[in-house]
Amino acid sequence: MKKSKWIKRAVIGTVMAFGLMAVILVGCDLLVGHAAKGRLYDTVEAVPHRMVGLVLGTSPFSVYNGRKNYYFDYRIKAAADLYKADKVDMLVVSGGDYRNSGNGYDEPVAMRDSLIKAGVDSACIVLDYDGTRTLNSIAKMRDVYRQASIIIISQKYHNERALYQAEYLGLDAVGFNAETPGRRSSLLRNRGREVFARVKLFVDIARGR
Repeated sequence: MKKSKWIKRAVIGTVMAFGLMAVILVGCDLLVGHAAKGRLYDTVEAVPHRMVGLVLGTSPFSVYNGRKNYYFDYRIKAAADLYKADKVDMLVVSGGDYRNSGNGYDEPVAMRDSLIKAGVDSACIVLDYDGTRTLNSIAKMRDVYRQASIIIISQKYHNERALYQAEYLGLDAVGFNAETPGRRSSLLRNRGREVFARVKLFVDIARGR
C-alpha cells in the first residue's frame, strides 16, 4: 500500500473515531438531562416533602487552588432552606474523608458543621462516608437507610445524573437545585467532568454495578 493511501485511511479512521466519541458524549449527556425533566425543583415552595434529603458531597475549598468553593456553600444553603421549610426531616451528608490526599477535606464533617451554623439541628444530620461516588451515595440510601423516596440536593447538572441513577436503582427521587456559581472557569471544568461522568454512568449500568 502506498504511503499516501495509508495516511489517508489513518486520517479517515481518526476522524470517524473522534466523531463516534462526540456522538456518544453528546448522546449520553442529552439522555440524562431529558430523563430528569419534571423531577427538578428550583424553589423551596414547589418541592414535595420527603423524610430524608441527600446532600451530595464536595469540599468547602477547591482542591485545585485552595479558593472558597461556592458549590459547597450553595448546597449547604439549599439543604438548610429545605430543612427550615419542613420539606425534609433528616439530612444525610454524603462524601469522603480526603484529609490524607493533598488539599482534601473531611467532607461529611465540613457539611455537618456548616449546616449546624445555618440553623439545622445536629440530631437531624447523618454523616455518610461512603459518598466517594454519587452512585454509592444513592445506593446506600436504598440498601442501608431503607429509603424509598428522597430529595437529592446538589447543582442542577449533578442532580440530573443522580436522578437517573436513583431511577435505575428503583428510588422515587426528586432533585432540589442548589445555585450554580457564576465563575466561568469552575463551571466549565465541572460541567466538562460531568459529561464524561454521564458516559461512565451508562458503562456502570451496562456492567450491572
